[in-house]
Amino acid sequence: MLSKIVIVGAGAMGCFLAARLAAGGLEVTVVDVDQARLDVIGREGITLHDDSGTSTAQVKACLAAEVQGPVDLVLLMTKGMFSAAAIHSVAHLAAHDPLVLTLQNGLGNVEAIAEVFHTDHILWGVTDFPADLEGPARVASHGEGHIWLGGANDRAHAHTDAVAEALNRAALNAAIDPEVRVSVWEKVAFNAALNPLSTITGLPVGGLDCLEGRRIATAVAEETIATAIALGVPIDPARVLTKIDFALANHRTHKPSMLQDRLAGRRTEIESINGAIVRMAEQAGVATPTTRMLADLVRMGEPRG
Repeated sequence: MLSKIVIVGAGAMGCFLAARLAAGGLEVTVVDVDQARLDVIGREGITLHDDSGTSTAQVKACLAAEVQGPVDLVLLMTKGMFSAAAIHSVAHLAAHDPLVLTLQNGLGNVEAIAEVFHTDHILWGVTDFPADLEGPARVASHGEGHIWLGGANDRAHAHTDAVAEALNRAALNAAIDPEVRVSVWEKVAFNAALNPLSTITGLPVGGLDCLEGRRIATAVAEETIATAIALGVPIDPARVLTKIDFALANHRTHKPSMLQDRLAGRRTEIESINGAIVRMAEQAGVATPTTRMLADLVRMGEPRG
């Protein structure tokens, strides 16, 4: 049974998962590079405001160099552009051969983890839980959510039962997905369709629920689906469009993490999502004009220097 978990990345999703897992009785340590935030989290815990009310969970918080093994599970939850640096920062934990799970947005995260940890212990997946930071140690999540996970290879997949059991002790609705590669690509298509559009317009998800927003989102989803299929990933177009419709109807006040980054003056993970799709589409000979345009528009607003 897994009990000791390190979460690398104290953003909205990292804090949400930390609060849920700690409330579920697991020993959670949050790792980040922001010492000031870590001090607040370590002193005050993480306050979670969700549909069942408001609660505060006590967790440990420290810099990567300070976290000590052995641990059972490393959960990588940084933005995609920080994956390589973040996973290398906890490379000393690899000596004890823990399991590693990424639920990050975008593509390329498993490859970054595999530079440090054994592929047979790497799991990946997706989640549709929304999460919004409301302060240095306060996070909100409203609406139903799930986690789907699988192994990076067959040996890693054998560890999914233990990880799902730990997540479900925290009421995280985790399920094992034998086609996790498909699910990851479907989530990429979903994020590529909505996140940049929200970032460019400054609108929460519900603000995209109009003729123009749906037309652009659908075009990006279709380009991403075509890319996935060209690469041999049997993505289901209907499932992607259904997820977009669900978000527009049920996550109306949610600000995607990409928009949260833009509002805070931080770099976004556009290169791990739309940028990655465009690069892979070029290799596969698929045209992605709308996806490319959204990527360029987001890049124009990125912090310089």
